[in-house]
This record gives sequence, C-alpha cells and structure tokens, in this order.
Amino acid sequence: MIEVQDVAVDPVARKVWRRGEEVQLSRMEFDLLHALIKNPGQVVTRDELMRGVWGATFYTSSKTIDVHLGWVRRKLGDDSRNPSLISTVRGRGLRFEVGG
Repeated sequence: MIEVQDVAVDPVARKVWRRGEEVQLSRMEFDLLHALIKNPGQVVTRDELMRGVWGATFYTSSKTIDVHLGWVRRKLGDDSRNPSLISTVRGRGLRFEVGG
C-alpha cells in the first residue's frame, strides 16, 4: 500500500482511495497515478511516463498524458488550476506532492 497525503493506492489490487472513499480509475489512469505516487516528491518526466505507462518506445504527444492527467485530477478532486496532489513542473514533467 502506498499512502501520500490523503490518497492511498494498492498496486496489487489496483485500487485507489481518497479520504477513505474508493476512486474508480481506468487502467491507464491507475497506471499514470501509480507511476507518480510511487516516488512522491520526485519529478517524473513525460518521456518516462510515455515509456512506463503507455509502453511507447518513441515520444508521441504530451496531449495523451495531459488528457489522462485531467481525468485523474478530476476523479481525485484535485483542482487543475491550483493542484495540491499532482503538479506540473514546466519543462521537466509531473510530480506527486508530498504535502498539500
């Protein structure tokens, strides 16, 4: 079990909870969240996400990441204009924040 802030992820059961309430995520949404939350506070590059989550050996478009990130943020209740869970680090990638 991985717990950061008020988000809990069970990688084996592939389940997610926010504030004790289960959050339903698609397979790709779960994989994106897991890739970020397993290293809280560390920036994960878009290239690492494309390879690790989508299995892409070439860089396609960051729009794929942005669309899925938007869905994950919405389902977790994280404000995309002022996120407290997942931050965009311009020019570097994304980071799951340790404290909000």
